[in-house]
Amino acid sequence: MPISDSVKLIGDVTVHHPALVNLYGCEVRDGSRIGAFVEIQKGAVIGERCKISSHTFICEGVTIEDEVFVGHGVMFTNDRLPRATNPDGSAQSEADWTLELTTVKRQASIGSNATILCGITIGEGALVAAGAVVTQDVPDFAIVAGVPAKVVGDVRKK
Repeated sequence: MPISDSVKLIGDVTVHHPALVNLYGCEVRDGSRIGAFVEIQKGAVIGERCKISSHTFICEGVTIEDEVFVGHGVMFTNDRLPRATNPDGSAQSEADWTLELTTVKRQASIGSNATILCGITIGEGALVAAGAVVTQDVPDFAIVAGVPAKVVGDVRKK
């Protein structure tokens, strides 16, 4: 079942292709829209009136506040030192890594194919350019671009 019984869909949430998503243990709030081929993991929170575009991965530990745009193919991470196994060769479990939280503040926009490393905050109204790799906090209303992403402008200055 692509949308688990553990998902909290609060209010009027639109999932455009319910058979083509993987949602489990997350919360999606009123007015938000979820595109096809999106995965949202347990513990992730999507605020009100957000748009999550197709092929996006939102992992455990990510909070997206209200009115955020997430473009196609955006990837979030939640572990700075990912490993498949422990030093002794045994498979890692949830007990073997540290969850790092990420927050996307209200009215921010994240362009297609951006990668958001864990443990950071993307500020209110900020704009992350398509293809950017965000490795540090993004100030409110900043425009960031590049690999790694750097501040290149301010959305309030036109």
